[in-house]
Amino acid sequence: MAIIGIIGGSGLDNPDILSSPRDQKIKTPYGEPSSPLKHGVIGGVNVVLLARHGREHTIPPTQVNFRANIGALKKAGCTHILATTAVGSLREEIRRGDLVIIDQFIDFTKQRKMSFHESFEPHKPVHQPMAEPYDQKLRDLLIAECKNKNYSFHPKGTVVTIEGPRFSTRAESHMFRSWGADIINMSVSTETALANEAGIPYAAIAMSTDYDCWKTDEEPVSWEAISKVFAQNAQKVTELLKSVIGKIV
Repeated sequence: MAIIGIIGGSGLDNPDILSSPRDQKIKTPYGEPSSPLKHGVIGGVNVVLLARHGREHTIPPTQVNFRANIGALKKAGCTHILATTAVGSLREEIRRGDLVIIDQFIDFTKQRKMSFHESFEPHKPVHQPMAEPYDQKLRDLLIAECKNKNYSFHPKGTVVTIEGPRFSTRAESHMFRSWGADIINMSVSTETALANEAGIPYAAIAMSTDYDCWKTDEEPVSWEAISKVFAQNAQKVTELLKSVIGKIV
């Protein structure tokens, strides 16, 4: 039986979307996750919600204990993970409010623990393949449901993850564009790599909220602007997740 882990925020920790909600505090060998796990049911499917930055968004991106978050979801028996994230657009055609079903990442973080492995058994190194980091079956379900709902979305996109909490300089923003990145955020590559290492199929839904700072005819990104666009479109992401969850087997 599938148990779906959902990582995000934007109203997704609202118990109103769950039947029979209950909290679980959980510890892992890597410490405590960002928030208690909220168990419940959506459409007959067991779901576990985790607020990436804490339920009151108190944890800065680099301070998120990504290993504990993924480890806690694995310990809770999650068979799949769906993540949501706000992103900046690095492409004119990815507009504010558009969804992107991510298919690749570029990791530009510098301070994070990107692996569960701190040592290897003698002569048994473990190197996780990462050519296709996002689960194709989950991506196909998300793409199909975006089409069904007539959402403005992009069926693929490369996200570059930066350290944060500061935003990019304009030079960095142009550099990421030249690298082929389509969107930018501060969390997903770390989470993706660890989910792959943990053996849990993972997919991410990105919502474009701004144009970072590469567009000189736009105001540079600000947290206030991000929050406004995300709040206006949070229900869209919630409905997408609720529709897809029942189709995961």
